[in-house]
Amino acid sequence: MARPWSKLQKEIYQLRAEDLDLQIQCRVYRMKSQRGSTDCPRYWVALNKEVVWDYPKDFAGTNSPEREDPEHYPYLNDISAISSLIRDYIDTPRNELLSKKFENDYWGLTDILRASDRRIGSRRLSELYANAATTAVKKVITARLKTG
Repeated sequence: MARPWSKLQKEIYQLRAEDLDLQIQCRVYRMKSQRGSTDCPRYWVALNKEVVWDYPKDFAGTNSPEREDPEHYPYLNDISAISSLIRDYIDTPRNELLSKKFENDYWGLTDILRASDRRIGSRRLSELYANAATTAVKKVITARLKTG
């Protein structure tokens, strides 16, 4: 997982607005127990070192495409779906960024990506802020407007 994630991370960072201290991280932790072992994934987004979005912590007990039964986490998880969503976002043409509905975004991640994306100008950020569904998106937009 390290190589594909590092490539994906590099590509998303190329879209990030200059001077915005936003980190997107993915790690896999090995969990061992008497019943066996598994890899436990974690995705998080940090703004100025504050974690503003955290998978799976922020989504415990919620249903999602690959984890319909939350009792089976971490044996079933959304990590590949989140990576696919990021890939879809990266591949979206600039002129479709604000209008495209990312049907597979069950976590509100694409609005954070939009808020940090240098391809979206300052003028459009106020529109994005007004429609923001989460505090994380508003924090990213506010930080971006302060730096830009």
